[in-house]
Amino acid sequence: MEVSTLPCLLLVSVALALCCAAAAAARPESATANLDAATMAAQELDRVASLPGAPSYSYAFNHYSGYVTTDEQLGKALFYWFFEAMEKPDEKPLVLWLNGENFVGERWFGQAQELGPFLVKKDVPELELNPCQPAFPGLSSGCWIFIHEHIFRNRSTGRQFHRWFQRFPQHKMKEFYIAGESYAGHYIPQLANIIVDENKKASRGNYINFKGILIGNAYMDGDTDLQGIVDSSWHHAIISDTLYATYLRSCNFSAEILSRECEVALGEFNVLHDLIDIYSLYAPNCERGYPDFNTSFSPQIGPTTSRFDLLRIPMGYDPCTQTYATEYLNREDVQRALHANTTGVPYPYSLCRDSINVLWHDSDKTVLPIVKKLAQEGLRIWIFSGDTDGRIPTTSTRYTLKKLGLPIKEDWSPWFSHKQVGGWSVVYDGLTFVTVRGAGHMVPTSRPEQALELLEHFLANRNLPSKPF
Repeated sequence: MEVSTLPCLLLVSVALALCCAAAAAARPESATANLDAATMAAQELDRVASLPGAPSYSYAFNHYSGYVTTDEQLGKALFYWFFEAMEKPDEKPLVLWLNGENFVGERWFGQAQELGPFLVKKDVPELELNPCQPAFPGLSSGCWIFIHEHIFRNRSTGRQFHRWFQRFPQHKMKEFYIAGESYAGHYIPQLANIIVDENKKASRGNYINFKGILIGNAYMDGDTDLQGIVDSSWHHAIISDTLYATYLRSCNFSAEILSRECEVALGEFNVLHDLIDIYSLYAPNCERGYPDFNTSFSPQIGPTTSRFDLLRIPMGYDPCTQTYATEYLNREDVQRALHANTTGVPYPYSLCRDSINVLWHDSDKTVLPIVKKLAQEGLRIWIFSGDTDGRIPTTSTRYTLKKLGLPIKEDWSPWFSHKQVGGWSVVYDGLTFVTVRGAGHMVPTSRPEQALELLEHFLANRNLPSKPF
């Protein structure tokens, strides 16, 4: 999942217990030279010695999984899964990947279905290496972190990420980047803002060498994102002229409360989820079906429950990858190997749980002021968009970026992936926007080679190829 210029990987979730022990393999001397015995022991406890169904040759790289306590009194912890690069991991940058969605508990989505080094094989309870994704340790030039988004809903928890660096201090001073997709368009800028502000007053021991953010199909602004969904749906021939005219007549997405006529029109859009995958407009649905847990739900659009319901989790791209991954991650031997579920929760793991929706009602309508501030601070900011996504479509992102009012330095132009156009890009003063041609909401899943190329150039701070190669 990585290429020869990419980073290491970490997946983090909210949980309540500390990890159990794992068997250890020898670690390069350079990685441990300055670590104290307690830190080395904690890392060894979290090392994943073997993973059920994984190919035997996959352990040429180190990966770790477990819990890092963030609040002793409340019993809170972060669950993480961290992958080091295969070659010279101490010299590689660190990337934290955040999956999106505001109402679902998708701890494993990015690792198991998009960016992780392992994919679950179809119809076989085994894993295979994922050679086309940016987190593939054998090809990367860095280290990847996957983290669960809900830890950042309470803004103070952004500071708790320091606890992970205390577990792995050898990565503390690496170049650090945050990347993600969808609702990460909200909490990546929020977390980045916390880090930038805290760095201004941090001691050397608490300073994070933070360099930039990369967000795909990003939900950043409620008004423009909703308007873009409607306009894109009409342009892609999903909704009728009559329904589109109703939207234009009755929907003011800047209003705090939408009109009843607008809500009814949005409700008509929801039925499309019985017919197509709105997250990848030209991909088929999974004929095998999706995991059926009583706490799962199907996505909705519109403000009937919340104006952010449109951002609920997609049903997968393979289009059955969610089904494969869910079945695999519910195996007890897999959870033991990952030092997960140490408290023995009585219900099965599910990608989507709407119980979070019941407990959380705090979401900023827009993060554009934060994005503009980060651009002024000189942070590297790239926004990318799969252009066949109907949930946060390219149209929405273009409306949103126009709202920022940033001057254009390099106007709309194609970029290339080998001999083919990979998409289009525009460079603003302080921000780069890139489309990925033919990609859905989860770009690394639907266009892995282009996603890898995009990530490589982002980390290297180089423009994408402007000519075929």
